Amino acid sequence: MELGLSPPHLSSSPEDLYLAPGTPPGTPPPPDVPLSGEVKRSQPLPIPTGRKPLREEELRSTSLPSIPNPFPELCSPPSQTPILGGPSCARGLLPRDTSCPHVIKVYSEDGACRSVEVAAGATARYVCDMLVQRSHSLSDENWGLVECHPHLALERGLEDHESVVEVQAAWPIGGDSRFVFRKNFAKYELFKSTPHSLFPEKMVSSCLDTHMGISHEDLIQNFLNAGSFPEIQGFLQLRGSGRKLWKRFFCFLRRSGLYYSTKGTSKDPRHLQYVADVNESNVYVVTQGRKLYGMPTDFGFCIKPHRGGRWKTTSAPKADMRPASFLSSQPNKLRNGHKGLRVFCSEDEQSRTCWLAAFRLFKYGVQLYKNYQQAQCRHLRPPCVGSPPLRSVSDNTLVAMDFSGHAGRVIENPREALSAALEEAQAWRKKTNHRLSLPTPSSGTSLSAAIHRTQPWFHGRISREESQRLIRQQGLVDGLFLVRESQRNPQGFVLSLCHMQKVKHYLILPSEEEGRLYFSMDEGQTRFTDLLQLVEFHQLNRGILPCLLRHCCTRVAL
Repeated sequence: MELGLSPPHLSSSPEDLYLAPGTPPGTPPPPDVPLSGEVKRSQPLPIPTGRKPLREEELRSTSLPSIPNPFPELCSPPSQTPILGGPSCARGLLPRDTSCPHVIKVYSEDGACRSVEVAAGATARYVCDMLVQRSHSLSDENWGLVECHPHLALERGLEDHESVVEVQAAWPIGGDSRFVFRKNFAKYELFKSTPHSLFPEKMVSSCLDTHMGISHEDLIQNFLNAGSFPEIQGFLQLRGSGRKLWKRFFCFLRRSGLYYSTKGTSKDPRHLQYVADVNESNVYVVTQGRKLYGMPTDFGFCIKPHRGGRWKTTSAPKADMRPASFLSSQPNKLRNGHKGLRVFCSEDEQSRTCWLAAFRLFKYGVQLYKNYQQAQCRHLRPPCVGSPPLRSVSDNTLVAMDFSGHAGRVIENPREALSAALEEAQAWRKKTNHRLSLPTPSSGTSLSAAIHRTQPWFHGRISREESQRLIRQQGLVDGLFLVRESQRNPQGFVLSLCHMQKVKHYLILPSEEEGRLYFSMDEGQTRFTDLLQLVEFHQLNRGILPCLLRHCCTRVAL
């Protein structure tokens, strides 16, 4: 950028520029010299001498301290400036640089926030692995990011392959949408063998047509096979134009989308109303359906199209007059909502889980199963974000050995080696905890009475409703549990356990015998020296519980 400045001796009239050297200023120019307005570009122009004062001026300016340019982008070439130049400058938009890092904020369940710098294509699994390493947590497949919209009471667990930057780009600017880092034990439960079927036979069309049951594995294979046409059907309550106007319809979920019948359970195309496209929508769980949407039950979910750009807000919710004319987009109580929301209400938790699982399988298909396989591989070989740690020569020469028989043998199977390591660690931990939990005459029962406070499954003094909310958020799978202090009995504790998608509570009462403190859930028939011993016993034995303790409901502070 050239500045229009000149030395003081050059600020004369245009005629002075064409005088001969030594001619005083003010002398009229010779007749053969044209004026400035008559100069032709092909004629040479005499350049006045006298650059010595200019050099002195430059030396004088360089002796002064340099002042940084506050607007370097204005002095940059047009091709390098982030504001000017390029095709986006004509539209007044900033060019999008996919190579520059992005900053996302992730919240934990206790409200703490951490900012993470990621690349434009960072996936949810990569962010989870980074947060697991920074919080020094145990890496497993159950960690995940949850997309939360508190103003709409909507939550959705991100799939491992989804881009967090693209998801965040669709949020409204200045809203309260956020990412929450927590465990989700139900994420890949549909690929595991469960004691109860995830898809009830009455909701699977193929089971009703053949009048015979179909195995869970075959049903999942039908969902993953693009050439098959499975169908989920059942009754759902759909909200009309009024807040309290809910009507029961028979709905169908297919690969082409979600429909409801206007005439009973008829599947005639004349009676089917189109609701939403599976491939162009996301499904969310409604957390406060009765309060914000006036739902008749607590088992609501919502479908929102995601191809329309950002979450747009509107000052007055209006009914959506698309093919499904009965549906309205959002409740009247919400002052700020999103156009295009489809709110549904199921009869129970099992039916809602069936609808949500079928929606994920229809949308992601084989990609969902690939995520599950990659998660299993990472569980066997946990990833390390960044450079792997250096290993010594002695560590590289170590192998897994089995000394349970008469002679030792080398364990070559990685799964068997990992299982043996876990069993050895569990046995060592039991011995250590048993030694620490035994009451001694010197320490009394203070150590055994407080050792549970250091465990991740202990949540202190929380309410019954709070414990149910935590378990529900981390997935209603069998064996998910936590231990809390009892609100009714000051000296007692409560074991909250999930079984068959329902949370049950078991009271733990202390008892003292011969100066020793014990804990029991069956009126003293089975006694334990501390809560840690009680939990570890029921991780291996059912006892009076309906299932084993498999997963502990934990909260991690970022």
